Amino acid sequence: MGGNQTWLTEVTLLGFQVEPGLEFFLFGLFSLFYTLTLVWNGVILGLVCLDRRLHTPMYFFLAHLAIIDMSYASNNVPKMLVNLVSQKRTISFVPCIMQTYLYLAFAHAECLILVVMSYDRFVAICQPLHYSVIMNWRVCVALAASSWVFSFLLALVHLVLILRLPFCGPREINHFFCEILSVLALACADTRLNQVVIFVACVFVLVVPLSVVLVSCIRIAFAILRIQSGEGCRKAFSTCSSHLCVVGLFFGSAIVMYMAPKSRHPEEQQKVLFLFYSLFNPMLNPLIYSLRNSEVKGALGRALCKERPA
Repeated sequence: MGGNQTWLTEVTLLGFQVEPGLEFFLFGLFSLFYTLTLVWNGVILGLVCLDRRLHTPMYFFLAHLAIIDMSYASNNVPKMLVNLVSQKRTISFVPCIMQTYLYLAFAHAECLILVVMSYDRFVAICQPLHYSVIMNWRVCVALAASSWVFSFLLALVHLVLILRLPFCGPREINHFFCEILSVLALACADTRLNQVVIFVACVFVLVVPLSVVLVSCIRIAFAILRIQSGEGCRKAFSTCSSHLCVVGLFFGSAIVMYMAPKSRHPEEQQKVLFLFYSLFNPMLNPLIYSLRNSEVKGALGRALCKERPA
C-alpha cells in the first residue's frame, strides 16, 4: 500500500439528506417510535417475568425476543436521532466498528430466536402429548443460550475479517448507522472475502432458517385443520399467524437487503429498508404478539388491576 494513505479515526454518517425542517419532524417521529419500542417490549418483558401464568417456553422465548428488539434498536437509533438535530454527524471509527458488530450480533440472534419459537409452536401443536417432555426448561435454556452464543460468535467472524482491512477513505458513510456493507466501502483493499462470508452467513442465518420455519408452518397448518375443538383451532391459528407475521417482516426485509441485486435498490431506498428493519420491526413485534394473544392481554389486565388502589 502507498505511503500517502491516511488511516481513519472518525467517519461522517450522512444519514437522511433532507431539508432541516423535515429533519426535526423525523426526529420527533422516530423518537416516538423508539420510545414505543422500548415501552412495548419492556411491558412484554415485565409481564413474562412477573406473571407466573406466562412462565412457559413460548413466553420465555418471547422475552428473549423483546430483549433483542430493545438492544437492536438502542444500538442503531440513538445515534441516528442525534445526527438528525446535529451539524456534526461524525462517529469515531472504533465505536463505528462496535456498532457494526452489535448490529450483526443482535440481527443473528433475532433470526435464531424466531426459528426456536417456530420449533416451540411446532412441538406444541403437532406433538402436544410430548410437549412438556421435549420442551423442558433445560432444553429451552440450552436453545436460548446457543442462539445468543452462536450469534455473537458469527458476528465476531465478521468483525475479525473487517479489522484485517486497511481503512483509508472515503471518510463518509451514506447511511444512518455503521452498516457492514457501508463500512466495507471505506476499505482500501479487496473485500471479496468479506462479501463471500456475508453471503454464506445470509444463507445459513436467513435462507435455511426461513425454510425450516415455512416447513414447520405447513405442518402446523395441517395439524390445525385436524383439531376438533373450535376454540383450540382458533387459539393455535392466532398464535401461529402472529409468529408468521413477525417472521415474514423480519426475514423478508433482511433477504431483500442482503441477497437481492444491489442495482435494484438505490442507496436511499436501502436506508428506508434498514429503517424498517431497525426501528419499525422492533416496535411492531410486541404489538403483533399482544394484540392477537389473549394470555398476554390477560396478564396485562391483571397487572393493571394490581396497580389500582383498593
